[in-house]
Amino acid sequence: MHDLLSTLIEILGPEGVLSGKALDGRAAGIWSKEPFQAMALVRPASTEEVSAVLKVCYEANQSVVPVGGMTGLVGAHITGPNDIALSLERMNVIESVDLQSRKMTVQSGVILEKIHQRATEANLMFPLDLGARASCTIGGNIATNAGGVRVLRYGMTRSLILGLEAVLADGTIISSMSGLMKNNTGYDLSQLFIGAEGTLGVVTRAILRLYEAPKSVETALLAVPSWDAVMALLRRFDGALSGGLVAFEVMWRNYFELNTGPYSDLSSPLSESTPFYVFIDVFVNDTKTGREALEALLMENIESGDIVDAVIAQSETQRQKIWQIREDFEPEKKQYGQTFSFDVSLDIEILDRYVEAAREKLKDVLPAAELFVLGHVGDGNIHLVAANIAQNDVSKVNEIIYQPLKGLNGSVSAEHGIGLNKKAYLSITRSPEEINLMRQLKKTLDPRGIMNPGKVFDS
Repeated sequence: MHDLLSTLIEILGPEGVLSGKALDGRAAGIWSKEPFQAMALVRPASTEEVSAVLKVCYEANQSVVPVGGMTGLVGAHITGPNDIALSLERMNVIESVDLQSRKMTVQSGVILEKIHQRATEANLMFPLDLGARASCTIGGNIATNAGGVRVLRYGMTRSLILGLEAVLADGTIISSMSGLMKNNTGYDLSQLFIGAEGTLGVVTRAILRLYEAPKSVETALLAVPSWDAVMALLRRFDGALSGGLVAFEVMWRNYFELNTGPYSDLSSPLSESTPFYVFIDVFVNDTKTGREALEALLMENIESGDIVDAVIAQSETQRQKIWQIREDFEPEKKQYGQTFSFDVSLDIEILDRYVEAAREKLKDVLPAAELFVLGHVGDGNIHLVAANIAQNDVSKVNEIIYQPLKGLNGSVSAEHGIGLNKKAYLSITRSPEEINLMRQLKKTLDPRGIMNPGKVFDS
């Protein structure tokens, strides 16, 4: 171990390798109270340094766990005392913004919120947006193929990548940084690393696709009486708003009431209580006409009975407060302490039936349990939070949430990945043939199995 660390210090310098007491104070993740564990945390400052580090670790058969902002929810970033943790926190430069081609070249350690800010300065927009924007890194977003609230209009992270640079386990640098929107020349190798959770290599740089920034964003919160009405509103709003609907999020009643109740600093801006609450963002090119069109659409659907009550944000502060109802997790922590989160996807038409079946089964098995649900319903992805659950009962909840998905052609992970936590349930979503092909890819690109070992599946 001493020889390996000495070699790594020679490559990166003393500031590039942290071990022992230098790791004190670091946590195992932003959601974890456990201390960070690793033989060392290495912090290369360039792709070439990443390559040199991996070459040394490969020759030593040393396990390497890439870590980003450590905001993940499935344990893909978890390290042990014998692992080398590799952080790109020093590779945090936005290298360029191309205004004409609308693309941005970044290093993997750049925080997502910084990318948003730089794009805004150029009157452009990077669409990927999620609650952890102030902490997560673009490298982690790429490694997990992050989703967020705008997938309905712009797709997952992989849809926003125009080029990629990655380093393989043996130190080989793979650079596909042409930045071309069309490049149909054989296998798209960059796609192998998107969503691979650091098991095939380390993404070091990327070219991101930017879009024209909207002139204005209209945000509305709707109280909706039934699931049929939710489904009708999704198509109706998407069709009537000429491609302007970029977010369509739904909270089930008990979650909305939790996040606007006594354990929250927020209150509901609506006067009616309904089974579902819909949050929408609409991009408009003219504030006056866009607002008028949205108001007319809301009034039409209130008259038809598909909306019971609605409010449109009148300022940026109100916009943020509305979205805070959707994104806040503090009330559940204050009321229940530890909770357990699940991230699944399935056909949107049967989402509510699936939720109600899971809720009923959970009550049968664990009568004290509570189930809270919200999601990016426009793309079929919901998040379920189980509360009043003992740690030793989590496996029972896993079975209730995951097993029905096999018969419903659903996914056990819509956007959070597999990591450690969902390995046992990968076969619900993936066939034996698919998993075998994944293993073959892993063995081809990482024959010694040093890259994030034990994550996604066992070798």
